[in-house]
Amino acid sequence: MGIQEHIIKNIPVFEITDSLKKVLSFFKRNTFSHVAIAENGKFVGVFSENDIAVVDTDASLSQYRYDLETFFARTETNWLDVLEVFARNEANLIPVLDKNNEVVGYYDLTDIVSVFIDTPFFTDPGNILVVATGIKDYSFSEIAQIVESNNAKFLGGFITDTQNDVIQVTLKLSTENFNEVVQTFRRYNYHILFGNSDDQFLEDLKDRSEYLNKYLNV
Repeated sequence: MGIQEHIIKNIPVFEITDSLKKVLSFFKRNTFSHVAIAENGKFVGVFSENDIAVVDTDASLSQYRYDLETFFARTETNWLDVLEVFARNEANLIPVLDKNNEVVGYYDLTDIVSVFIDTPFFTDPGNILVVATGIKDYSFSEIAQIVESNNAKFLGGFITDTQNDVIQVTLKLSTENFNEVVQTFRRYNYHILFGNSDDQFLEDLKDRSEYLNKYLNV
């Protein structure tokens, strides 16, 4: 899935020699969490809106060079990895760099969440199944084999939780032989956390994503 069309190019990139007052003015006008900083056109880091409260706004960015964070996405980074960058850094805006480490624009979290909602995982018909197993026993190839051995189609899946040595995987499957798939997972000692033949689980996910979009746009 290509997400490069969602790169935003009208948000400024500040130079390391700029004053913090310019950055403060930017954050006052926007609700973004971070903004990119460059030196002679090359990316050096991102400045966090949270840091405005603890810096001397009469100083220049260069005086806080070593406090800058360094997360970003590349133009070729896939959308799942972009989502991970957002999550790991609690950001709603991340810079996008080319192969020369120049900032070509930004990804906005609301845009990438919208891309996720529009994937076949959400839009295509099918059943949702959530299974759990021990981390040491986890095998995605085994999960796929269980589904396909029952002549069902594996439409998508991802890890949704890991804690206390237990891994939780959310799957979307075709409706054919769904009950047989569930019973086979049980025989393989998977714990069934959720399994249905309607779209309620997908609707819940969509509602949460839409809520996130509304929250970020406040």
